[in-house]
Amino acid sequence: MTQVIKLGIKRPVTKALLPDPAPREVRYTLISADDHLMEPPHTFEGRLPAKLQDRAPRVVETEEGHQVWSIEGRPYFQVGFMCVAGRAREDQRMEPARFEEIRPGCFDVHARIKDMDIGGIWGSVNFPSGVTGFGGHLFSQFQDQELGLACVRAWNDWLFEEWYSPYPERIVPLGITHLTDPVKGAEEIRRNAKRGFKAVTMPEQPHNVGLPPVFDTAHWDPIIRACAETGTVLNLHVGSAGFAKMPPGAPMLELGATLFGPMALTSCAEWLWSGFPARYPELKIAMAEGGIGWAAMLMDRLDDIMSRSGYGHGWQDKKHSPSEVLRRNFWFCMIEDASTVCTRHRIGVENILFESDYPHGDGTWPDTQQVIHRVLGDLPVEEIRMITHENAARLYRHPLPTHIVP
Repeated sequence: MTQVIKLGIKRPVTKALLPDPAPREVRYTLISADDHLMEPPHTFEGRLPAKLQDRAPRVVETEEGHQVWSIEGRPYFQVGFMCVAGRAREDQRMEPARFEEIRPGCFDVHARIKDMDIGGIWGSVNFPSGVTGFGGHLFSQFQDQELGLACVRAWNDWLFEEWYSPYPERIVPLGITHLTDPVKGAEEIRRNAKRGFKAVTMPEQPHNVGLPPVFDTAHWDPIIRACAETGTVLNLHVGSAGFAKMPPGAPMLELGATLFGPMALTSCAEWLWSGFPARYPELKIAMAEGGIGWAAMLMDRLDDIMSRSGYGHGWQDKKHSPSEVLRRNFWFCMIEDASTVCTRHRIGVENILFESDYPHGDGTWPDTQQVIHRVLGDLPVEEIRMITHENAARLYRHPLPTHIVP
């Protein structure tokens, strides 16, 4: 019997999904470095130890008509968190409250592949959604740590079995890990790497969600070392630790989305100055949905600090400057950034990835191919290839199709 609870929040009224769009012309082979999935209701069924299975996260109904996740007995995100693909633009602010209001490509991998084909997307890196906490941190902070670790493993098992394995040439497997016990977190990264996972995510500013800051190197070292030693890319999604601090009365959604670039700069600088990239030259960090315009400015500022002021004396790597380490260890993801693509050589064309952000409001689906053409179409062909697919294929060790365009 489905559990029914009273949420006390009026259910949003959304319009019907638009009809399937026509497949777009594929001018560019694309591996999208930032998309999202929505976990289906059965995600945790049969994947926890028997003694914990009845306490696994589950979808429950509300008296108001929502479907929400129940986690440790408390209602959490409604199931349609940011899943607005397939809706009219004027309807995108109202997040769907039930699975039948969500485009199936959000939670069914077979439907996702169809949507990728419609939008001309070859490969896709998929971040988790509400049930894990945006950056995958929620299970790590359960009161019952045994249950939390079991949920981390169950989510990764679901992703491997149901989302990645049916289409290994199309899906880049990204996992989550246990963050409050870094030894167990490192073990999970290594377990996943052995079966083909290429990436892991965590909140980009962990201190904002009650975890140790990145400067607590003793805490985070096992996890970062596991990433470096297994070649697992650390994917940091802007906003996964919450929006920037805002003054009273600010329009949270509008201002929060506007500040994604500065938020990415801040978190990137924190990770750079944490010392981990200098200590682990093989560590790979991808900054998702922050754009690229700020990256060149950050490099300039780092060079100024090191060459002209006394502010850079704390830099530990005497062989490589901060901007050199930034270009060696970090990758930057763009959705459009039409006015700042001219900074690509300062950033390093080899460090730039493209993303479609399906199924979120910032996303370009189903017109991602058109956006690529508008932003990159006049670049040299070899640079277009690097940004649209070669860089991502190399970073994530992901296969490309036999026919590549351009």
